[in-house]
Amino acid sequence: MRVRTQAAATLLPVNGTLAAVLVVLLVIAAAVTAVYRLSPDGSRRRARDLAIAGVRATVQLAVVSLLIGWVVHHGAALLAFLLLMLAVATRTAGRRLTPNRTWIWAALPIAAPVTPLVTALIACGLLPLRGIAVIPVTGILIGGALTATVLAGRRALDELTARNGEVEACLALGLLPHEARLEIARPTASDALLPGLDQTRTVGLVTLPGAFVGMLLGGASPVTAGAVQLFVLVALLAVQAIAVAATVELVAWGRLSRS
Repeated sequence: MRVRTQAAATLLPVNGTLAAVLVVLLVIAAAVTAVYRLSPDGSRRRARDLAIAGVRATVQLAVVSLLIGWVVHHGAALLAFLLLMLAVATRTAGRRLTPNRTWIWAALPIAAPVTPLVTALIACGLLPLRGIAVIPVTGILIGGALTATVLAGRRALDELTARNGEVEACLALGLLPHEARLEIARPTASDALLPGLDQTRTVGLVTLPGAFVGMLLGGASPVTAGAVQLFVLVALLAVQAIAVAATVELVAWGRLSRS
C-alpha cells in the first residue's frame, strides 16, 4: 500500500500547487473560448459552460471520492450508483441532441451495448462482481457510449436539417421516410467512430491511457496493464459502434428529432 501511495504521489501530488494549476488551466480554457467566441452561435456562452463544467467536476469528484468506499461494499448502493450513471449519461446526451421530449430515447444507444456487455463479462468471470471493478469498467463503457451517441446524433440531425431538400427528393423517388433519412444521416454520423478509432490506432505511440497507467500504479506488470488496456479499447470500439448504429436508426425512424 505504501508503494502505491508513493507511486501515485510521484505521478501527481495532491497539494496547493495542483489546485493553483487547475485554476489557471480552467481560466485559460475559458478565456480562449471567450476571446475566439468558440460557440455555435458565435457568442461567449461556451466559455461559461467550460467554467461551470470545471467547478461541477470538482464538486462531483469530491462527493464520489467520499462515497465510493462505501458504495463498493453494498449491493443495493452499487446498483443504484450504476443506474445513476446511466441516467446522467442519458440526460446529458439527450439534451445535447434535442430540446424536446424525444431526448429520453438517448437511453437506448447508451444502455443497449453497455448492459449486455457488462453482464456477459461478469457471467464469464472476466469482470469480478465487486464494486471496485464493476464501477470503473461500466463507467468507461458508458462514457464511450455517451460520446458516440452525442457525436452521431448531432451530426445526423444537423445533416437532416441542412439537406432537407435531398430527403424530400428521396421521398419523391419512392423511398420510405426511414430509408430517406437513413440515406442522408448515416454517412456523416459514422464520423462519431473516429475518436475511438484514432485512440486505438495510436495507443502506446501517442498516449498511455488511464487504465494502463492506473494498473501500473497499482502494482501490475506492464504486460497485465497492457492486456487490460487493450480490452478496454476493443470493448469501447464495440460499444461505440453499437451506440452509433442505434442512434442513427433512432434518428431515421424519427424517435430522436428536433421537430
